[in-house]
Amino acid sequence: MAKKKEAADPKKKAAEDKELEKEEDFEESESENTEDEVKTQEEAESSEEKNEEEAPGGKKDKKDEKIEELNDLLLRNRAEFDNFRKRTEKEKAAMFETGAKSIIEKVLPVMDNFERALDTVPEEEKDNPFVDGMDKVYKQMSTMLEETGVTVIEALGKEFDPNIHNAVMHVDDDQYGENEIVEEFQKGYMYRENVVRHSMVKVAN
Repeated sequence: MAKKKEAADPKKKAAEDKELEKEEDFEESESENTEDEVKTQEEAESSEEKNEEEAPGGKKDKKDEKIEELNDLLLRNRAEFDNFRKRTEKEKAAMFETGAKSIIEKVLPVMDNFERALDTVPEEEKDNPFVDGMDKVYKQMSTMLEETGVTVIEALGKEFDPNIHNAVMHVDDDQYGENEIVEEFQKGYMYRENVVRHSMVKVAN
């Protein structure tokens, strides 16, 4: 009987050893799985943090949002000021043009009177100091208008142009060309690109 019991012990021990190996393998496997889960979780958390920083739709820091808001406000104000400056300069230029044209229109009749007065002076009296003084004032005013940008519209001998000439008389004469201006009754003037006063003329044919 003792021999049978001793013979059975090695089998039992082998079974116990096998069972112990299974338990150790299981524990080792569980440990590896736990480590893998921890590693996976850490990677996931790291990936989420990175996405929050890099993703365009991610939540931004309040300081960054404030900076962007101020930059946007600055750009808008700069654009509005630039538009305001351009609009103001344009309005000022238009006001200057209107004011200058208004003054020129008032000066032109004075120039007409100087021309009429000088045309009536007889040849023998042109050396008179008074006449000479009038002539100098007239020339000074003419120079001032030219420097301002006022020019006389050419008329006599030119082809009639309704944009700058005003025909008040018409004559048929073969010695002149068609629509040729043969006489000027009143000078016309332009201020830069704009007509201040049309030339009053007589047109042939």
